[in-house]
Amino acid sequence: MDFELTEEQQAFAQTARDFALAEFAPHAAEWDAEAIFPKEAIAKAGELGFCGLYSPESIEGLNLPRLDATLVFEEMAAVDPSTTAFISIHNMATWMLGTWGTPAVRERWGADLTSGRKLASYCLTEPGAGSDAGSLKTRAEPKGGEYVINGGKAFISGAGSTDVLVLMARTGGGGAGGISAFAVPADAPGISYGKKEHKMGWNSQPTRTIAFDNVRVPAENLLGSEGEGFRIAMKGLDGGRINIATCSIGAAQGALDAARRYLHERQQFGKPLASFQALQFKLADMATELVAARQMVRLAASKLDAGHAEATTYCAMAKRFATDVGFQVCNEALQLHGGYGYLAEFPLERLVRDARVHQILEGTNEIMRVIVARKLLEGDTDIR
Repeated sequence: MDFELTEEQQAFAQTARDFALAEFAPHAAEWDAEAIFPKEAIAKAGELGFCGLYSPESIEGLNLPRLDATLVFEEMAAVDPSTTAFISIHNMATWMLGTWGTPAVRERWGADLTSGRKLASYCLTEPGAGSDAGSLKTRAEPKGGEYVINGGKAFISGAGSTDVLVLMARTGGGGAGGISAFAVPADAPGISYGKKEHKMGWNSQPTRTIAFDNVRVPAENLLGSEGEGFRIAMKGLDGGRINIATCSIGAAQGALDAARRYLHERQQFGKPLASFQALQFKLADMATELVAARQMVRLAASKLDAGHAEATTYCAMAKRFATDVGFQVCNEALQLHGGYGYLAEFPLERLVRDARVHQILEGTNEIMRVIVARKLLEGDTDIR
């Protein structure tokens, strides 16, 4: 058991840190305030391999372990959680396409996605199927060598600005076993997009509904086999939960670093805030909980890399814990800044707003508790 990062892992993290400071830091506040989707900056991330971190080499991905990918996402999220979170979702969708796509699908989109020249959206949630994703109603009917898709999706990150949709739709009967996965061109005839949602945070990435009206895709666009879609979606979400947990860790680290600096700079009652023991204790607790959350995320990533039988449960535990801690640390850092933390001139209010949604998406933290509790109550389990 070695908790130290290798020189190669440290180099990945440093590269991501330098990139984020150069490409995200000067613009993150503007992207948030003006709701700008920074596709050019994302493409630059792709040039470094950050859009295909753990995608297979068959589509020109880096095929890195999930643990290594967390190092990259954390460093970028410390500067801009919103843009980094989109890149992490793109990585998830790209990995799914590269892992289960037919040769024709991989040839058409793979290298463009891993390079960041094109972008992907993950389309599972529907207006009536959120936490109960297995009840989704969007249908894909086979007809003459094609599938005809009808239905709608909601809360889709990047919708209207991406190039390919990794879509879960029903090809069979009710329940999870009737769901299949598809790669769908985002500009296919019959697709329409709703208004860009006005959100509390994550403003540097658009969120829209998507409607499918007799959308036709070739049968070769099926990912995996019919009826395998829900399993594919959940496999994607195991990694997605680690990714979003990591974005919370990064946001919290950025907030903690800002608070440390501020406690030295700000003076009240004739001395720096850093000299007040109550604030020292608060900072110590923030750092302690953040380190614990980071280690849990890295443990879950290692379990996923190893193909551990309980990897899904570890991913759920890590997502629940890290996103709760991440938001709490961001919020406490804002409190340490007093009124200045509430101003847009400081990054704290943006970090708080961006981190809050992490407790909701990729499966709410309540659903994470359901996953863990069910596994614990099954009987014999190797969770410790």
